[in-house]
Amino acid sequence: MAETSAFQRYGQACFKHRGLMLPAAVLLLLIPSPPICHDAIVTSLVGIAIALVGQFIRAGTIGLEYIIRGGKDHNVFAEKLVTGGLYSHVRNPMYLGNAFLLLGLAVTSNSWVFFIGGIAIGVAVHIGIIGAEEHFLGTKFGAQYEEFRRTVPRLIPRLAGLGKTFRAADRFNWGRVIDKEFMKPVDWTSATALVALVALWRADQLRECPLLLALIAVIVLTRLVLWLVQKSRRSRAAAPAG
Repeated sequence: MAETSAFQRYGQACFKHRGLMLPAAVLLLLIPSPPICHDAIVTSLVGIAIALVGQFIRAGTIGLEYIIRGGKDHNVFAEKLVTGGLYSHVRNPMYLGNAFLLLGLAVTSNSWVFFIGGIAIGVAVHIGIIGAEEHFLGTKFGAQYEEFRRTVPRLIPRLAGLGKTFRAADRFNWGRVIDKEFMKPVDWTSATALVALVALWRADQLRECPLLLALIAVIVLTRLVLWLVQKSRRSRAAAPAG
Protein backbone atom coordinates (compact mmCIF):
# COMPACT_ATOMS: atom_id res chain seq x y z
CA MET A 1 0.00 0.00 0.00
CA ALA A 2 1.38 3.40 -0.99
CA GLU A 3 2.31 5.71 1.86
CA THR A 4 -0.15 8.53 2.44
CA SER A 5 1.50 11.93 2.07
CA ALA A 6 0.99 14.81 4.47
CA PHE A 7 -0.99 16.67 1.80
CA GLN A 8 -3.29 13.69 1.28
CA ARG A 9 -3.90 13.49 5.04
CA TYR A 10 -4.61 17.21 5.05
CA GLY A 11 -7.05 16.82 2.17
CA GLN A 12 -8.85 13.95 3.89
CA ALA A 13 -9.15 16.03 7.06
CA CYS A 14 -10.56 18.94 5.04
CA PHE A 15 -13.08 16.63 3.38
CA LYS A 16 -14.12 15.06 6.66
CA HIS A 17 -14.58 18.37 8.51
CA ARG A 18 -15.71 20.58 5.61
CA GLY A 19 -19.03 21.18 7.38
CA LEU A 20 -17.19 23.33 9.94
CA MET A 21 -16.10 25.82 7.26
CA LEU A 22 -19.30 27.89 7.30
CA PRO A 23 -19.56 28.32 11.09
CA ALA A 24 -15.82 29.04 11.29
CA ALA A 25 -16.16 31.75 8.66
CA VAL A 26 -19.24 33.27 10.29
CA LEU A 27 -17.38 33.58 13.59
CA LEU A 28 -15.22 36.17 11.82
CA LEU A 29 -18.22 38.49 12.03
CA LEU A 30 -17.48 38.88 15.73
CA ILE A 31 -14.13 40.52 14.98
CA PRO A 32 -14.25 44.34 14.60
CA SER A 33 -13.30 45.37 11.09
CA PRO A 34 -13.34 48.36 8.74
CA PRO A 35 -16.14 48.05 6.17
CA ILE A 36 -15.57 47.12 2.54
CA CYS A 37 -17.99 49.82 1.45
CA HIS A 38 -19.67 52.73 3.26
CA ASP A 39 -23.04 51.53 1.91
CA ALA A 40 -24.05 48.10 3.28
CA ILE A 41 -27.03 48.01 0.90
CA VAL A 42 -24.62 47.85 -2.06
CA THR A 43 -22.51 45.06 -0.58
CA SER A 44 -25.63 43.14 0.43
CA LEU A 45 -27.14 43.28 -3.06
CA VAL A 46 -23.88 42.41 -4.81
CA GLY A 47 -23.05 39.64 -2.35
CA ILE A 48 -26.50 38.04 -2.53
CA ALA A 49 -26.40 38.15 -6.35
CA ILE A 50 -22.99 36.42 -6.38
CA ALA A 51 -24.18 33.79 -3.89
CA LEU A 52 -27.29 33.04 -5.96
CA VAL A 53 -25.06 32.37 -8.97
CA GLY A 54 -23.24 29.80 -6.85
CA GLN A 55 -26.51 28.21 -5.76
CA PHE A 56 -27.71 27.96 -9.37
CA ILE A 57 -24.44 26.27 -10.38
CA ARG A 58 -24.82 23.71 -7.60
CA ALA A 59 -28.48 23.08 -8.47
CA GLY A 60 -27.60 22.69 -12.15
CA THR A 61 -24.86 20.23 -11.29
CA ILE A 62 -27.10 18.04 -9.15
CA GLY A 63 -30.09 18.27 -11.47
CA LEU A 64 -28.11 17.01 -14.47
CA GLU A 65 -25.80 14.50 -12.81
CA TYR A 66 -25.09 13.48 -9.24
CA ILE A 67 -22.06 12.21 -7.40
CA ILE A 68 -21.76 10.97 -3.83
CA ARG A 69 -20.80 14.32 -2.30
CA GLY A 70 -20.59 13.11 1.28
CA GLY A 71 -18.19 10.31 0.45
CA LYS A 72 -18.28 7.07 2.39
CA ASP A 73 -17.60 6.94 6.13
CA HIS A 74 -16.53 10.62 5.87
CA ASN A 75 -13.84 9.72 3.34
CA VAL A 76 -13.58 10.54 -0.37
CA PHE A 77 -15.48 7.92 -2.36
CA ALA A 78 -16.87 7.40 -5.86
CA GLU A 79 -18.62 4.41 -7.39
CA LYS A 80 -18.08 5.70 -10.92
CA LEU A 81 -16.36 8.56 -12.68
CA VAL A 82 -19.02 11.14 -13.53
CA THR A 83 -18.23 13.01 -16.73
CA GLY A 84 -21.69 14.09 -17.95
CA GLY A 85 -23.79 17.19 -17.28
CA LEU A 86 -21.78 20.12 -16.00
CA TYR A 87 -18.89 17.74 -15.37
CA SER A 88 -18.30 17.78 -19.12
CA HIS A 89 -17.51 21.51 -18.81
CA VAL A 90 -15.57 21.63 -15.53
CA ARG A 91 -14.21 18.87 -13.33
CA ASN A 92 -15.38 20.47 -10.08
CA PRO A 93 -18.69 22.25 -10.74
CA MET A 94 -19.83 21.92 -7.11
CA TYR A 95 -16.68 23.61 -5.88
CA LEU A 96 -17.06 26.28 -8.56
CA GLY A 97 -20.51 26.92 -7.08
CA ASN A 98 -18.94 26.99 -3.62
CA ALA A 99 -16.48 29.64 -4.79
CA PHE A 100 -19.34 31.95 -5.78
CA LEU A 101 -21.16 31.21 -2.52
CA LEU A 102 -18.09 31.99 -0.44
CA LEU A 103 -17.31 35.17 -2.38
CA GLY A 104 -20.94 36.27 -2.06
CA LEU A 105 -20.91 35.67 1.68
CA ALA A 106 -17.63 37.57 2.05
CA VAL A 107 -18.87 40.59 0.08
CA THR A 108 -22.19 40.58 1.94
CA SER A 109 -20.41 40.72 5.30
CA ASN A 110 -19.08 44.21 4.42
CA SER A 111 -16.10 43.36 6.60
CA TRP A 112 -12.50 43.27 5.44
CA VAL A 113 -11.61 40.83 8.23
CA PHE A 114 -14.39 38.50 7.11
CA PHE A 115 -13.56 38.95 3.43
CA ILE A 116 -9.85 38.17 3.80
CA GLY A 117 -10.18 35.56 6.55
CA GLY A 118 -13.23 33.80 5.13
CA ILE A 119 -11.80 33.51 1.63
CA ALA A 120 -8.46 32.32 3.03
CA ILE A 121 -10.24 29.57 4.99
CA GLY A 122 -12.33 28.57 1.98
CA VAL A 123 -9.37 28.43 -0.40
CA ALA A 124 -7.23 26.45 2.05
CA VAL A 125 -9.99 23.91 2.67
CA HIS A 126 -10.94 23.47 -0.98
CA ILE A 127 -7.32 23.07 -2.10
CA GLY A 128 -7.09 20.15 0.31
CA ILE A 129 -10.43 18.63 -0.71
CA ILE A 130 -9.78 18.88 -4.45
CA GLY A 131 -6.31 17.44 -4.01
CA ALA A 132 -7.65 14.48 -2.00
CA GLU A 133 -10.40 13.80 -4.53
CA GLU A 134 -8.05 14.00 -7.51
CA HIS A 135 -5.67 11.55 -5.85
CA PHE A 136 -8.52 9.13 -5.10
CA LEU A 137 -10.00 9.35 -8.60
CA GLY A 138 -6.62 9.02 -10.28
CA THR A 139 -5.83 5.93 -8.19
CA LYS A 140 -9.21 4.26 -8.74
CA PHE A 141 -9.96 5.11 -12.36
CA GLY A 142 -6.45 5.40 -13.78
CA ALA A 143 -6.31 6.17 -17.50
CA GLN A 144 -10.02 7.05 -17.62
CA TYR A 145 -9.51 9.81 -15.08
CA GLU A 146 -6.27 10.98 -16.71
CA GLU A 147 -8.17 11.47 -19.98
CA PHE A 148 -10.92 13.35 -18.10
CA ARG A 149 -8.34 15.57 -16.40
CA ARG A 150 -6.57 16.20 -19.71
CA THR A 151 -9.70 17.27 -21.59
CA VAL A 152 -11.82 19.05 -18.95
CA PRO A 153 -10.64 22.13 -16.97
CA ARG A 154 -10.44 21.91 -13.20
CA LEU A 155 -12.30 25.07 -12.10
CA ILE A 156 -12.64 27.53 -14.99
CA PRO A 157 -15.57 26.12 -16.97
CA ARG A 158 -15.62 25.58 -20.69
CA LEU A 159 -18.77 27.47 -21.73
CA ALA A 160 -18.96 26.16 -25.30
CA GLY A 161 -21.89 23.78 -25.63
CA LEU A 162 -23.37 24.61 -22.23
CA GLY A 163 -26.84 25.23 -23.64
CA LYS A 164 -26.66 21.95 -25.54
CA THR A 165 -25.79 20.14 -22.31
CA PHE A 166 -28.99 21.34 -20.67
CA ARG A 167 -31.11 20.69 -23.77
CA ALA A 168 -29.69 17.21 -24.21
CA ALA A 169 -30.60 16.16 -20.68
CA ASP A 170 -33.45 13.62 -20.67
CA ARG A 171 -34.94 15.31 -17.63
CA PHE A 172 -33.67 17.87 -15.19
CA ASN A 173 -34.15 16.15 -11.84
CA TRP A 174 -35.65 18.81 -9.55
CA GLY A 175 -36.58 16.15 -6.99
CA ARG A 176 -32.92 15.19 -6.67
CA VAL A 177 -31.95 18.85 -6.27
CA ILE A 178 -34.37 19.24 -3.36
CA ASP A 179 -33.40 15.91 -1.81
CA LYS A 180 -29.63 16.38 -2.03
CA GLU A 181 -29.13 20.14 -1.80
CA PHE A 182 -31.55 21.05 0.99
CA MET A 183 -30.73 18.57 3.74
CA LYS A 184 -30.14 21.31 6.33
CA PRO A 185 -32.31 24.27 7.36
CA VAL A 186 -29.45 26.75 6.90
CA ASP A 187 -26.79 26.69 4.20
CA TRP A 188 -24.47 29.12 2.45
CA THR A 189 -27.26 30.90 0.57
CA SER A 190 -29.49 31.45 3.59
CA ALA A 191 -26.43 32.32 5.68
CA THR A 192 -25.55 34.99 3.11
CA ALA A 193 -29.01 36.51 3.50
CA LEU A 194 -28.71 36.49 7.29
CA VAL A 195 -25.20 37.98 7.17
CA ALA A 196 -26.62 40.75 4.95
CA LEU A 197 -29.16 41.43 7.69
CA VAL A 198 -26.37 41.74 10.27
CA ALA A 199 -24.35 44.05 7.98
CA LEU A 200 -27.36 46.29 7.42
CA TRP A 201 -28.06 46.43 11.14
CA ARG A 202 -24.46 47.35 11.91
CA ALA A 203 -24.58 50.13 9.32
CA ASP A 204 -27.91 51.34 10.73
CA GLN A 205 -29.50 50.97 7.29
CA LEU A 206 -32.34 48.54 8.03
CA ARG A 207 -34.99 51.21 7.54
CA GLU A 208 -33.54 52.36 4.23
CA CYS A 209 -34.07 49.14 2.26
CA PRO A 210 -37.52 47.54 2.62
CA LEU A 211 -37.25 45.77 -0.74
CA LEU A 212 -33.87 44.28 0.18
CA LEU A 213 -35.29 43.12 3.52
CA ALA A 214 -38.15 41.49 1.61
CA LEU A 215 -35.62 39.72 -0.63
CA ILE A 216 -33.71 38.47 2.41
CA ALA A 217 -36.96 37.17 3.92
CA VAL A 218 -37.86 35.39 0.65
CA ILE A 219 -34.45 33.70 0.47
CA VAL A 220 -34.57 32.48 4.08
CA LEU A 221 -38.20 31.35 3.90
CA THR A 222 -37.68 29.61 0.55
CA ARG A 223 -34.71 27.77 2.03
CA LEU A 224 -36.80 26.64 5.03
CA VAL A 225 -39.69 25.54 2.81
CA LEU A 226 -37.39 23.47 0.58
CA TRP A 227 -35.85 21.89 3.68
CA LEU A 228 -39.32 20.96 4.96
CA VAL A 229 -40.23 19.54 1.54
CA GLN A 230 -37.04 17.49 1.59
CA LYS A 231 -37.84 16.20 5.09
CA SER A 232 -41.36 15.29 3.99
CA ARG A 233 -40.04 13.42 0.93
CA ARG A 234 -37.64 11.40 3.04
CA SER A 235 -40.29 10.64 5.65
CA ARG A 236 -42.64 9.30 2.96
CA ALA A 237 -39.85 7.25 1.42
CA ALA A 238 -38.95 5.74 4.81
CA ALA A 239 -42.56 4.99 5.81
CA PRO A 240 -43.48 1.27 5.58
CA ALA A 241 -45.99 0.40 2.89
CA GLY A 242 -49.46 -0.06 4.35
